[in-house]
Amino acid sequence: MGCFSCFSPHRKDVQNCDDETGVRSAESSERGKGRDALKGRGKENGTRSGEGACSYTFRELAVAANNFRDVNLIGQGGFGSVYKGRLESGQLVAVKKLNLNGHQGNKEFIMEVLMLSLLHHPNLVTLKGYCTDGDQRLLVYEYMAMGSLENHLFDLRPDKKVLEWSTRLKIAVGAARGLEYLHCKASPPVIYRDLKSSNILLDNEFHPKLSDFGLAKLGPVGDNTHVSTRVMGTYGYCAPEYAMSGKLTLKSDIYSFGVVMLELITGRRAYDSARNPGEQNVVVWARPFMKDKRKFVQLVDPLLQGRFSTSSLHHTVAITAMCIQEQPTFRPLIGDIVVALEYLASQAESSDATRSGSRTPQQPSPSHRHRLNVHFS
Repeated sequence: MGCFSCFSPHRKDVQNCDDETGVRSAESSERGKGRDALKGRGKENGTRSGEGACSYTFRELAVAANNFRDVNLIGQGGFGSVYKGRLESGQLVAVKKLNLNGHQGNKEFIMEVLMLSLLHHPNLVTLKGYCTDGDQRLLVYEYMAMGSLENHLFDLRPDKKVLEWSTRLKIAVGAARGLEYLHCKASPPVIYRDLKSSNILLDNEFHPKLSDFGLAKLGPVGDNTHVSTRVMGTYGYCAPEYAMSGKLTLKSDIYSFGVVMLELITGRRAYDSARNPGEQNVVVWARPFMKDKRKFVQLVDPLLQGRFSTSSLHHTVAITAMCIQEQPTFRPLIGDIVVALEYLASQAESSDATRSGSRTPQQPSPSHRHRLNVHFS
C-alpha cells in the first residue's frame, strides 16, 4: 500500500468565490497525465502521512471485502458495486468496484480521486484510497453505517423506521453545508453535478455526507457565466436549462438540491415510472400544490402521519419552491439556503427535545430573510 499527501485547497470567504487556484490544477493534471498521475505517487512509503488517499493493491481490497462476495454487497448502480470491507488495520470501509463496462470511465475515476484528495469538509465523504492495478478501478471510502438517504425514504420495509421531520431537516442542512463548501469555499468553485438522494450518505447519527464526485466540474471563473459540457447526471434531478443547453452553473446544483428537498418532504422519488402519468416526475406533480399554501399539507409524506409543524412545513416548501424555479437567476444562493434551513432544523430539534422551557432558536438575520423572501414567525 502506498500513499500520497493531498494538497490543501486554498480556503476563502463566501464573498470571494472567483480566484482561479487550488482545484484548477487538479483538473489540468487529470487531463494531461491520466492514470499515471495516480500510479506514480507515493510508492516509497506504506504509512499515511497527513491527509491523503492511499494506493492499495487489488489483492488487499479483495481480502478486505471478502473477495467481493454478495454477503458484503451494500450498494449497486451503473458505476458498479459497493462492498463493505475491513482493512488490515481493522478499519471498516466501503469499497466501490467500478464496472469496467459501466457508466463511470477512467476520466471520472481520476476526477473523483483528485477532487476528494483536494476537498475536505465534514459533509463530504472521505476518500481513504484507490486501486489502479491493471484494468481494475476501485475506490475506498469511509464506511457510512446507515447507507444512503434513498434507503430511508423509498420502498421502506415494515420494520424500517420512518425518518422524522426533524431528521429530514437535519439531513437537508448537512447536504446544504456540503454544497456551500463546494460553491463558496473551494477555489475555484466546484459544481457537484450529481446531487441526488442516493449520493447523500448517512452515519449512525444521520449526519449526511455528499459522495460520488466523478461528474464534478470546476465552476466558471472571472467573467465567465457558465461551463459548457456534455449533459450528464440523473433524470429528474438535472436543471432544465442544463439539460437543454449543456450550460452548467452553480444554480444547476441548486435545482438538484430542490429536487432532493422535495423527496424529503414528499417521500416520492425524483422520477418514478411506476406512478401514473403526471405523477412520475416529482417536480411536475408538486408544482400545483406549491402554488397554494392551503395545499402544502398534501405534499407531505403520508408515513409522517402528521408529525410535523405546519409552520415548519410552509417555510420548507417555500425554500424548496425557490430552488426549483425554472429560471436559474431566480434560485437562491446556497449560503442563504443554509441559514434558513439551519433555523428550521434547530426549531424542529428543540421541539422534539422538549415541548416547553427551551430557548427559542435565533432567527436568521433580516438580510437573509429578505434574499430568500421567507418570513419566519
